[in-house]
Amino acid sequence: MRPNPSRPKSVPTLQEQLPELREGQSVELLKELHILTREGKLNQDTRRKLKQVYHLVQFIEPLLQQVLDERGDVTLADHGAGKSYLGFILYDLFFRPQGVGTVWGIEVRSELVDRSRALAQRLGFERMRFLATTVQESLAHPDLPPTLDVVTALHACDTATDDAIDFGLARQARFMVLVPCCQAEVAAVLRRHKALSLSRTPLAEIWRHPLHTREFGSQITNVLRCLRLEAHGYDVTVTELVGWEHSMKNELILARRMRPPRPKAQEKAANRLREMLQELHLPELAARFAV
Repeated sequence: MRPNPSRPKSVPTLQEQLPELREGQSVELLKELHILTREGKLNQDTRRKLKQVYHLVQFIEPLLQQVLDERGDVTLADHGAGKSYLGFILYDLFFRPQGVGTVWGIEVRSELVDRSRALAQRLGFERMRFLATTVQESLAHPDLPPTLDVVTALHACDTATDDAIDFGLARQARFMVLVPCCQAEVAAVLRRHKALSLSRTPLAEIWRHPLHTREFGSQITNVLRCLRLEAHGYDVTVTELVGWEHSMKNELILARRMRPPRPKAQEKAANRLREMLQELHLPELAARFAV
């Protein structure tokens, strides 16, 4: 039977358009974050970003639940939070239903912090806290708890991921969940020292095309970060955040503090880190990746 062209097409429901949407989610929050239009329809421009956040939430929720089961409370800090997109979604999906726990949004731009505070107040998200502070000040800021359960950094550009790691180490974070983005520092150092490095070996091809140097530098950056975390007593897993069709900045680093500590494994990671810095002629970055 041929379809009747005069019959109006059924409009897909929001749940059909976005299967990840959970029952009871705050529609008002989704509108404020511009995931939904003011009419309550899905904003296609933010759909991809929302899918990335949902995937990240799936990794974070079991960590939060583990801490909550163990001690009846849980704290999370989103470092370099921006508009606190991730923090608001996590609070709405996990912290609000649980009735306990605190989410901290840490951001240097005071105008974004003021906006997030106002939104949390409008939505009644009373256990969300926001702090306008520099990276350095956040390491020992008196308003923050001395220890935190989970530290996150979503799409932390260039050295911002390292800043989040510094923060997590300073606050003795139980877990760190990191999605690096646009790291260029190591690639720039590689280019400056390419005449000293591997120019007389076949690996010199890495420096022939700038794109390859950039991508190689990006991978090396994350390898160094993982070694640094391991040297500080974390077990590290690296995986994809979402499919490549959603984002090219797709690497997810999950770090879990080991209990009890493993001194030999930590020493091995620290040695490997120093060896890599030396082998690739990156000693000027030793302070950034210090153990």
